[in-house]
Amino acid sequence: MRHRKKFNHLGRKAEHRKALLRNLSAALIEHKRIHTTLAKAKALRMFLEPLITRSKEDTMHNRRMVFRKLQNKYAVTELFRNIADKIGDRPGGYLRIIKLGTRQGDNAEMALIEFVDYNTTYTKDEKAKKTRRRRRRKKAGTPAEDQAPQTGDQNTEEAAE
Repeated sequence: MRHRKKFNHLGRKAEHRKALLRNLSAALIEHKRIHTTLAKAKALRMFLEPLITRSKEDTMHNRRMVFRKLQNKYAVTELFRNIADKIGDRPGGYLRIIKLGTRQGDNAEMALIEFVDYNTTYTKDEKAKKTRRRRRRKKAGTPAEDQAPQTGDQNTEEAAE
């Protein structure tokens, strides 16, 4: 029975699943976004977000705790140096999952998982240049002429002039 077993086992034994999540985490930390299946992306988010929270405070204990999960010293260094600086003030929700449709070979749901602060498409840029549009100006005339209704006689007189 699988009562109260909430996380996705991904069809793998425990050691294989841990190795998969380590490799996906290291790839995501290195490249800042990766394409994978939706189930793996959701499992990766549950695995990696607590580690990112630990990286906000750079202590030896936190580095060792993160290294225990990742087993990759380059990923730990990148996480504590560059990524922790960018997400320092964010209270959570460090990763974004975008659904991409299905894979052609086996119809698996695909997703793009990325760090929220590293995608400039969704963030507003303060220095973005605003487009300037010209306003259309009304013809100069008296207010009485502007309010007078147009009739056929006036149009023919204007055409004759």
